[in-house]
Amino acid sequence: MKLLYNIALYGAEFLLKILALFNDKIKLGVQGRQKTFKTLEKQLTPNDKTLWFHCASLGEYEQGLPIFKHLRVDYPHHKIVLTFFSPSGYEIRKNTPVADIVVYLPMDTNSNAKRFVAMLKPELTIFVKYDVWPNYMHALKQYNLRAILISAVFRQEQPYFKFYGGMMRDALHTFEHIFVQNESSKPLLNALKFKTVTIAGDTRYDRVADQLQQDNILPFVEQFKDRKLCVVIGSSWPEDESLFIDYINSDTSKTIKFIVAPHNIRGQQIDNFKKQLQKKTILFSEKEGKNLSEFDVFIVDTIGILSKIYSYADIAYVGGAMGHTGLHNILEPAVFGVPIIIGPNYNKFPEAFDMIAHGGVISISNSSELKLTLSGLIEDSNKRENLGTLNENFIKNHIGAVIQIMDYIRK
Repeated sequence: MKLLYNIALYGAEFLLKILALFNDKIKLGVQGRQKTFKTLEKQLTPNDKTLWFHCASLGEYEQGLPIFKHLRVDYPHHKIVLTFFSPSGYEIRKNTPVADIVVYLPMDTNSNAKRFVAMLKPELTIFVKYDVWPNYMHALKQYNLRAILISAVFRQEQPYFKFYGGMMRDALHTFEHIFVQNESSKPLLNALKFKTVTIAGDTRYDRVADQLQQDNILPFVEQFKDRKLCVVIGSSWPEDESLFIDYINSDTSKTIKFIVAPHNIRGQQIDNFKKQLQKKTILFSEKEGKNLSEFDVFIVDTIGILSKIYSYADIAYVGGAMGHTGLHNILEPAVFGVPIIIGPNYNKFPEAFDMIAHGGVISISNSSELKLTLSGLIEDSNKRENLGTLNENFIKNHIGAVIQIMDYIRK
């Protein structure tokens, strides 16, 4: 099985190089991975003490950030190396202050893994949620180096629990401790004879709770909102946006504002969406010198400000679950006490199940359900307030994962 895995990796690496000729995002990853070892050779010395943080993408980075911040303070004389696999993580957070070196993680070949770990020899490695690579874990084990996995979620259908998942099971046993998000994950790991498991919850709750301590004021959003009811459509994909076109166009009240923050800020995608809107619409990139209060729709064609924009929402729709790209972070609007609407495909997101059951999140499947749900929330301020309070309290009741993890690291 190990031989097949390694052969498949070389095949995947070759395929990615071919696909990079036609896809800019894949191209960024391929080119970035080619630079990793040169960057490490340039920025590391044999005497450097290091920590290694690995995140698959941006979501996992946000999940691990509260821990990373604590360790940045606790280990001031260590060089912290942060790796990403996905360009959507690396390109947005390549200048993060929580790390000294940010690079793409090279493909999980035997040679890459041995070379990478030998260069770092990290005193502590932290993987976030998943993206557990067998050869990297084996290299860590060979050097007898500490590694933990945080905010993990395990399900019966994952390879770890299949007859063919021996390599993945071995990789898990490299971790000295695994912190899981939910109770159902622990017995699955126990069945693999992995006993050092703690149900700590999701570090994202601590992460979003910290947002309340930040300066969330955005004067241009205040001007656009103009004290009117505001619906924020966050991290949207075309399938999400298509639901709203008829609703936005049919709204004649002039008392509702819409802010749309697409997940991909590609010009053509945004132009296609904007052309279908009959309301007065402006982009973030066009806002200078304009009286934003005159506009009905504000499209955010930039990144990094959505978490602050949610503080202005009266209702939030979070994208990703109308299609199959994956539900985006519903905790970000929840912390501000906002009622939330999502699509139907949220089966891999335990927080969505829990928050729907709790009552503050509503799942819809089509445009008619969206219209019914959105209109109900717009017309009933008490319902908006009640659902928003449920979400706010849900966040408060799930804070604490960071304390448990840091207590373990510091012991």
